[in-house]
Amino acid sequence: MNSYEMTNMIIDEEAYGEEHVTVELLFEQQNYIITFQKSDLELMNAWVLEDGKTLPANLSKGLMDSIKEDIKKKI
Repeated sequence: MNSYEMTNMIIDEEAYGEEHVTVELLFEQQNYIITFQKSDLELMNAWVLEDGKTLPANLSKGLMDSIKEDIKKKI
C-alpha cells in the first residue's frame, strides 16, 4: 500500500508538442504538486503547499519511483 494518496492527475500539452503529467498528492498530511515529462517521466518540478505558500519539495527517490509507477499504470 502506498504511503501517499494521489488526488488528481492532469496531462498537459505544452509548447512544441511536449506533454507533461502533473500529479497532486497527499503525503504525511501535506499537499504536493509534482510535474514530470510524459515521455520518460523525468522530474520537471516538485512543490509542497505549506501555510498558503508553494515551496520546493524534496522527496525521496523511493517515493518518487513509486509515484512514477502509479503514473505509468494510469496513462
